[in-house]
Amino acid sequence: MLISAVQKFTMLDYPGKCACIVFTPGCNFRCGYCHNPEFVLPEEIQKIKHTFIPEKVFFQFLQKREGMLDGVVITGGEPTMMGDLLDFMRKVKERGFLVKLDSNGNRPDILEKALSEGIVDYIAMDVKTSYGKYGQLVGKLVKTENIQKSIALLMHSNIEYEFRSTLVDEIHSHGVLAEMREMIDGARALYLQSFRPEKTLKSSYEKFHPFSQSRLSETVSFFREKIEKVEVRG
Repeated sequence: MLISAVQKFTMLDYPGKCACIVFTPGCNFRCGYCHNPEFVLPEEIQKIKHTFIPEKVFFQFLQKREGMLDGVVITGGEPTMMGDLLDFMRKVKERGFLVKLDSNGNRPDILEKALSEGIVDYIAMDVKTSYGKYGQLVGKLVKTENIQKSIALLMHSNIEYEFRSTLVDEIHSHGVLAEMREMIDGARALYLQSFRPEKTLKSSYEKFHPFSQSRLSETVSFFREKIEKVEVRG
């Protein structure tokens, strides 16, 4: 599997666990507020391709961390674009580590296979906007029926999961938030984070604004009416 970077240690990205993070290059979405364009845009990926980490080297590192790390977080970009993602996850599990997968939810077939094989322990899925606004925000490759299916898969699974939303003042109106709340009504956990207007995939987003503290607090209370656990992250 292509590995564009590795963060050797985190206690934030896998709740309650010590983990490392594996980043994969490439994404099928083009979210204007994305702060990792170097892992998304093909022209930017080409610039760092020479720094990619061979899978063999990663597993040598992981072997040295046995007993020190609980798990591996696989993020991107969008990991489900990797044709050998499931095989990579199997290898991690075979070595006795937990697997957390971050995904935008556009490939429910991959999520379903990982769940059915028992090779994933935690999935974090982005819920970016209302179904009707998805294409406008993330680009033409999204299939909203896939987002819907992925949400249902997680909510009916037996593993730990969370939904995540990045909030932009100009994009997430009260009406959009109300629709998003209905999309994940009854979910176990939602983590909200406020948009950061620096280093964005689309330069126009540098003029957009994060939620104010008061609006963010109101939004937390709003989602808590339908969702078990709602917290602000970052």
